[in-house]
Amino acid sequence: MKIFVAGLPLDMDDAELEEFFEKFGKVESVKVAIDRQTGKSRGFAFVEMPYAVEAREAIATLNNLGIGKKVLVVKEATESTLQRPPSAQSRGAGPSNRGFRPGSGRPPGRY
Repeated sequence: MKIFVAGLPLDMDDAELEEFFEKFGKVESVKVAIDRQTGKSRGFAFVEMPYAVEAREAIATLNNLGIGKKVLVVKEATESTLQRPPSAQSRGAGPSNRGFRPGSGRPPGRY
């Protein structure tokens, strides 16, 4: 079973996360998502456990567990969690509206 884990401390690596899940049974793989530009954790990961009973026990126990100032969100991975989030370029990052104050009635650059 593939498990989605969010709310990870940014310094947690694959090995540390694997230790959390090994307490519940066999772990096939652990992959903490890493930002390509910064090389730092993105705060979420995927864990694969071959036995659904063990995976469900891990989910039930670890979900909402506080780690430092963070609270883990642990659930079965779904299609939406498996899809790669869009990059900044594909989000339509365009020109800045710096200086524009909503409700001022003045469009940016016309002062």
